Amino acid sequence: MSARDSERMQRAQAYLVRRCMRSFGFADFPLAPRPRGQLSESFNSTMTLVEVSPYGMLDLGQARHWGYGFDPDRVEEGVAGGLPKGRAPTQREFEVLHGSTTDDGGDMVVRGREVPEGGCSAEGSRRLMARVADEERMWGYVSGRVRRIDKAVAKDPRVLRAFRDWSRCVQGKGFKEYENPADAFRDEAWRAGRGDGNTARTKRELGTAVADVTCNRQLNTAGVWWAVSNERQRAELRRNKSRYTAVRADLDRLRAAVGKALGESAGKAAGEPVGKALGER
Repeated sequence: MSARDSERMQRAQAYLVRRCMRSFGFADFPLAPRPRGQLSESFNSTMTLVEVSPYGMLDLGQARHWGYGFDPDRVEEGVAGGLPKGRAPTQREFEVLHGSTTDDGGDMVVRGREVPEGGCSAEGSRRLMARVADEERMWGYVSGRVRRIDKAVAKDPRVLRAFRDWSRCVQGKGFKEYENPADAFRDEAWRAGRGDGNTARTKRELGTAVADVTCNRQLNTAGVWWAVSNERQRAELRRNKSRYTAVRADLDRLRAAVGKALGESAGKAAGEPVGKALGER
């Protein structure tokens, strides 16, 4: 799914959850409730995950200014901007939202109706996935195959030769020997003594990062990776066409359910607005 698909799915689920909550009498339940608890309202930089593609970095400006790290202000702004704007659920709303049980272990009953298993949150997901034939395959098959292909590409003689050329180039500029660009990015020396996932941006780190990207560009290291990857992906698609077709069919069913939840199939659904951002209460 694309980033837009994911955003639409999140929005559609929010509408379905709110509709479910309203059916249990919570008329003013927010479309984007803020998580309960103080921790959820603050940015915790130690949770930042830093990843790199197998062929390394390509942005020379990034390398010159931030080395193998990142701008913490931009990360914090992004996290803060993505936080839900609605109020936090009350205790009673929270119980219905997530499907609490009674003291004797029975199902919760509100307004004469049993709260669905997992609460309205799980019910929203089930509504979107109702026509999906194999949810596990839909979410996991392609990513699993991509990981296998990436491992095979990394062992391809053409890629290994490109990595060796890149490594000699970086060494020729006075820096440490690395097997490939991803290893340079993950060098533990850059993040030693830090708990926020960022790097210290030492002179050596910045110099290595610049040499890394410069050599990658000069030798077309990423281009070799992509050419070999493209070749293997096409072969993979030919061999497993029926499986990929099945995944695509399930994604199309999910997209159709999202469109319906957003009121795009037959006018506005149940009075819910279409296309509003999740910042709305």
